[in-house]
Amino acid sequence: MDRRSFMRLSLAATASGVLIPTAALASDKMSGAGGIYYTKEQPGRWAAKAGGHVPLITLQKSGADTMVEVVTPHEMKEYEHFIVKHILLDKDYGFIDELMFDPTKDAQARSEYKLTGYTGAIYALSVCNKHDTWLSMAEV
Repeated sequence: MDRRSFMRLSLAATASGVLIPTAALASDKMSGAGGIYYTKEQPGRWAAKAGGHVPLITLQKSGADTMVEVVTPHEMKEYEHFIVKHILLDKDYGFIDELMFDPTKDAQARSEYKLTGYTGAIYALSVCNKHDTWLSMAEV
């Protein structure tokens, strides 16, 4: 192969390496900073999976305390397909707490958190081993 052919081939390979991944990502719209999670409103490539992956948040207030229950209505098929963990974030997306699941013992992806004196938005993330990370929000 002569030098000119080599240069053309190299340029084409470099261009495809930049353009093809960009086109693939653009079609799988994810939400959030850097596109790191999906939501009910923006399920991206997993639109058919949203119902079982979006975390459901239930709040119960008692004085200054709020009990937060997060449930992901997803099957726990041992290590084949399961919810890895729940993560709870505050209104500034700061970490509050998390719970990891053992799919051989946990029949349901369910977690509880106690918040004292907290008001504002809370965000729950549900991480699936096959279908990425999903977020929902509730107001305390």
